[in-house]
Amino acid sequence: MIEKIDHIGIAVKSIEKTSELLSNILGLKVAGEEIVEEQKVKVAFLPLGDSELELLESTSPEGPIARFIEKKGEGIQHIAFRVDNIEEILEKLKKEGVRLIDEKPRYGAGGAKIAFLHPKDTNGILVELCERDK
Repeated sequence: MIEKIDHIGIAVKSIEKTSELLSNILGLKVAGEEIVEEQKVKVAFLPLGDSELELLESTSPEGPIARFIEKKGEGIQHIAFRVDNIEEILEKLKKEGVRLIDEKPRYGAGGAKIAFLHPKDTNGILVELCERDK
């Protein structure tokens, strides 16, 4: 079902400032950036072993990341788990009564298929399922 932690999403006001800080303190380097228009977010990837940090900067004051930062401040926004068959897992979770934000996968950064589980059913943690081509 779950293969590994794919990434940890961190909501930030400025990818440039945060990536510079992480580079200076921890030696992490940005390996790529992307804008996901439908989610109103700019994303930067910082590889870390077999996983990565995903910095999320809102491209709109109405975007979900801007709302998250307004409500909770900058910080960890979600944890993403790599799965091998996202459709199958979503169907299984739905049958088990788990609330889903996404009943069908959508496009995510890096070309992944993603879907979020509702934090009310995951102890307040926003969980993302992520399927990538192997």
